[in-house]
Amino acid sequence: MVEQRVARWYFGGLASCGAACFTHPLDLLKVHLQTQQVATMGGGQMAVQIVRTQGLLALYNGLSASLLRQLTYSTTRFAIYEVMKQQMDTSGPIPFYKRALVAGFAGACGGFVGTPGDMINVRMQNDIKLPADQKRNYKHALDGVVRVVREEGVPRLFRGATTATFRAVLMTIGQLSFYDQIKSYLLSTKYFNDNLSCHFTCSLAAGAIATTMTQPVDVIKTRVMNAKPGEFRGLWHIITYTASMGPMGFFKGYIPAFVRLGPHTILTFIMFEQFRKNFGILKSSEK
Repeated sequence: MVEQRVARWYFGGLASCGAACFTHPLDLLKVHLQTQQVATMGGGQMAVQIVRTQGLLALYNGLSASLLRQLTYSTTRFAIYEVMKQQMDTSGPIPFYKRALVAGFAGACGGFVGTPGDMINVRMQNDIKLPADQKRNYKHALDGVVRVVREEGVPRLFRGATTATFRAVLMTIGQLSFYDQIKSYLLSTKYFNDNLSCHFTCSLAAGAIATTMTQPVDVIKTRVMNAKPGEFRGLWHIITYTASMGPMGFFKGYIPAFVRLGPHTILTFIMFEQFRKNFGILKSSEK
């Protein structure tokens, strides 16, 4: 019998919130680049302009919404994935297709639950580049939720839930199932142990895979959530509007997305693994 520590259901949400505190400025730049119809500046130029005109703290505009999103979206998907994975865990390795199926289901649940926080997050980040008469000026995430309900109705909170859920399915497969699969492979070699270097390598690869899988959906999701009432006739209108910029229109902000998602994935899994190793549930299994 071999004793090991497994994660508690809420570790993923805590780790994701911790990572978001570091990577939020990159997420903000990604949203700004995706909502440009004409690419007028790159990520670096946009960061300089925001700091020059709004101040350094403007890069953290919408942080409360980002944390709300992680507490709903990431906690749900990590919790479902970890609990179901541990229920399936046997003496042998879990096949990748089972990991992917569980991750897809967990991502669908997390994507739907996290849609309100995601929408408020996109709006608050995009607010600083709007003219004064068009700003929404949400004080914080909960204020944003309350105002959307009052001014636009409860269904508006779930505007973009379809694209958010589909993106979350791809994201969770790309991050969680690929992370576990790559980690399992690396630990089967003589070059890696269950330590920081292994966790860094696995999370970097998972972040790259997840970014590539989700970027087209992420662009559409951002446009859906940031759209004003009546601006688009439906999802297909947004898709054709984005396609009018050419194939690369679906990959707008790809480099900032990877620059943001890579560190976010690395920090999330490093924190997650530290929570697991230090505070996880002790479990015995056959080797």
